[in-house]
Amino acid sequence: MSVIYNRVALIGLGLIASSMAHAMREGGLVGEIVGFAKSAGTRATALEIGFVDRVTETAAQAVEGADLVVLAVPVGAMEAIAREIGPHLAEGATVTDVGSVKQSVIAAVGPHLPDSVHFIPGHPLAGTEHSGPRSGFAALFRNRWWLLTPPEGADPAAVARLADLCRAMGANVDMMDAAHHDLVLAVVSHTPHLIAYTMVGVADDLGRVSNSEVIKYSASGFRDFTRIAASDPTMWRDVFLTNKEATLEILGRFTEELFALQRAIRLGDGAHLHEYFTRTRAICRGIIEAGQDTAAPDFGRSQPGAPAKTG
Repeated sequence: MSVIYNRVALIGLGLIASSMAHAMREGGLVGEIVGFAKSAGTRATALEIGFVDRVTETAAQAVEGADLVVLAVPVGAMEAIAREIGPHLAEGATVTDVGSVKQSVIAAVGPHLPDSVHFIPGHPLAGTEHSGPRSGFAALFRNRWWLLTPPEGADPAAVARLADLCRAMGANVDMMDAAHHDLVLAVVSHTPHLIAYTMVGVADDLGRVSNSEVIKYSASGFRDFTRIAASDPTMWRDVFLTNKEATLEILGRFTEELFALQRAIRLGDGAHLHEYFTRTRAICRGIIEAGQDTAAPDFGRSQPGAPAKTG
């Protein structure tokens, strides 16, 4: 496959950025990869692993001469980064991000970028509970969705070029309005994460009075909660603070549904429970049919002692 971008600057060198670098290297999609991270240790690790060609001590240095700049830092840090790199961006460069929230990123980043660059916000719907430069792998984006939210008037050629890169890394690409993106993600990601954090917190309180039996006898449902709740706390703090309205709306609907189920259990309304669980089971089957999960037992995870899944 031919080179799509000559020089890519990765601002932030965690799971998503390192996975992008591995995928771009594997496919021969870019010329040079330059990296920046706030931590000197992270920069050194990225060089050691070899997924970047060089690192810089500032974000401004990293973006010089880059035709693609990827903001892969927590949402709350993006405005400061945009303010720093704005004067140093090459004319005609594309700036994108990988944040889980789009409206607040657009509001924070857009005003600090010159008119001579293309700002195309994005969000790969892929990840694991691990973080840091050693957590990335090239297959992370395969058959996952990469949502782009180009603003009105965005250059079609720049959008198409970025979409080509995402597809070349194995992703499926879709375009979406930023506000709609934030509402959809509140349903499929943000609120489920909040519920997982809450359930693990409840188990922690219970564990203190039950000699940690909650941990000892964990079944698959609780293990899934703990996997989700192990995600990067800084990232998720910023997600909830910046997608407040959509998350609160979906959380309110969740609470209403939970009260209805609570009432059905209290009244012994088995018909309501069966109908509800049948409907939700169909959604799970739809996710499997869409190729976004597997029908393998135990949620597709390897059994103890088996090789870990990487894709």
